[in-house]
Amino acid sequence: MKTIMIVDDEQPIHDRYSKMLEGSDYEIITVYEGDEALSMLEQKRPDLIITDITLNMMTGDTLFLCIKNMPEYEDIPVIMASDFSPQPYENLRMVDPDLVFLDKAFTREELVKEVKAKIG
Repeated sequence: MKTIMIVDDEQPIHDRYSKMLEGSDYEIITVYEGDEALSMLEQKRPDLIITDITLNMMTGDTLFLCIKNMPEYEDIPVIMASDFSPQPYENLRMVDPDLVFLDKAFTREELVKEVKAKIG
């Protein structure tokens, strides 16, 4: 079973994403901050990370850069979901050209499509 880590500081977002992925063959790990996500990597390596850009303690782009600078985790695909325009974060694609940005208003179909494209 493939594992998806959802990193967001808002419980309703975790509930929404989990509901969207309900019935799929994915195990969902929910964490609320970037530092918590980094700690969790050592306990359970996810196959995919979906993170918000705006988190309280560590922003999603910082989390992304930390992960991509750790050789044992750099190959984990990341989807960034945000209400903000991805324009200021486009430079992150120099680190990982496969980085996906989704507007937080995405549909279930859009999320499932991106998840399947990344991890099957």
